[in-house]
Amino acid sequence: MSTSMVSTTSSTMLSFTSCRGSSRSSRFSISGRKRLSSCSWERNIVRACSAPPRNWGNRFSAIETNDLSKPEHLIAARELEDESDVLIECRDVHKSFGEKHILRGVSFKIRHGEAVGIIGPSGTGKSTVLKIIAGLLSPDKGEVFIRGRKRLGLISDEEISGLRIGLVFQSAALFDSLTVRENVGFLLYENSSMSEDKIAELVTQNLAAVGLKGVEDRMPSELSGGMKKRVALARSIICDNTKDAIEPEVLLYDEPTAGLDPIASTVVEDLIRSVHLKGEDVLGKPGNIASYVVVTHQHSTIRRAVNRLLFLYEGKIVWEGTTDEFTTSTNPIVSQFAAGSLDGPIKY
Repeated sequence: MSTSMVSTTSSTMLSFTSCRGSSRSSRFSISGRKRLSSCSWERNIVRACSAPPRNWGNRFSAIETNDLSKPEHLIAARELEDESDVLIECRDVHKSFGEKHILRGVSFKIRHGEAVGIIGPSGTGKSTVLKIIAGLLSPDKGEVFIRGRKRLGLISDEEISGLRIGLVFQSAALFDSLTVRENVGFLLYENSSMSEDKIAELVTQNLAAVGLKGVEDRMPSELSGGMKKRVALARSIICDNTKDAIEPEVLLYDEPTAGLDPIASTVVEDLIRSVHLKGEDVLGKPGNIASYVVVTHQHSTIRRAVNRLLFLYEGKIVWEGTTDEFTTSTNPIVSQFAAGSLDGPIKY
């Protein structure tokens, strides 16, 4: 896979995070045997003015509508909420690929401290939403706001600071020719002035935070599927801790437990929780992720990893509520999906 670009449509894209720092050079050497050219995508993804965290509380209740043509019901309900802790907002976002309309007016907010799941049938645009939030795709219509400031364009934006966005793709997408240490520390090798010894120390700490020890010198081919997922997670949360202020981060997960057995899925789900601000990692230290968004189809991930759900169907958000409300919803679309029934409005 080329290190100079990232495809915006492949499911095997890299997990990454933006982390501002001084660039040491356009190329670097790892262990005296590899040289990597700097990546055009390795820039600050989004940057907005920082604000102190606030306890947002449980300000929402389930919102249901069977009228898919009227998303204004959802918008009106959200306008009643306090806006001061909103990290990311999508307003009336549309996206098409050729003649295929994927998103047809998606609007929602991600607040500080939230653990949000985006669910729905396959092909409804869930991964597309993540890529638009991350700045890998731009909407055809609608707006994306980061800490209240409208973002124009893709991840090359230079005028916004204060928020990092990390994206973990469905496939771990590790560099096959690099060791685990080199994969996890890739961002810092490319975009910081830290010494290689310090980067190696940070890599070890981040691997330990996701439950991996002694794997720094292994190649991706020597890892199991679950271990690759955890390495990708470590790569998404690492950042330059020598800066005066470390920006809060929102992590986006695209089906993080896809292809894993139930036990491995539980490990990954607990790790997603553990790196969140409200929890503790495997080392017993507080998490450092302000909020996160998970795209998933798995009920175990819905139960264990998220608190609030957005249901995306035919390019629109047709329901949102808590995980408890998900299993008791009377919305026919939601109830069919929750039960896995063949009978209902969702057709295959």
